[in-house]
Amino acid sequence: MMIRILMAAIAAIALSAPSLSAQSKVPAPKPTATAAAPVNLNTATAEQLATIPGVGPKMAERILDYRQKNGGFKKVEDLMNVSGVGEKSFLKMKPLITVTVPKTGQ
Repeated sequence: MMIRILMAAIAAIALSAPSLSAQSKVPAPKPTATAAAPVNLNTATAEQLATIPGVGPKMAERILDYRQKNGGFKKVEDLMNVSGVGEKSFLKMKPLITVTVPKTGQ
């Protein structure tokens, strides 16, 4: 009788074990700007810019090009001057970005 109870307990544990291990194999979510601090348009790398939803590698390069040609972003709204960023996409990105005005040589 005791052996049957023990075998039933072992079987119950064995049946529940796969569901526990399957839960631990869930991949961690990809970090995005929403999960971290806002991305600074004047200091971010292309990889950091690509964490902003709607910004892929090509858009990140255009942002970097704009930053280099114009001496940085003065305000977040300047992002709309980058080709491919319209008002609608900008409004989605706005809470996820910030700008620290570049310091002039003193």
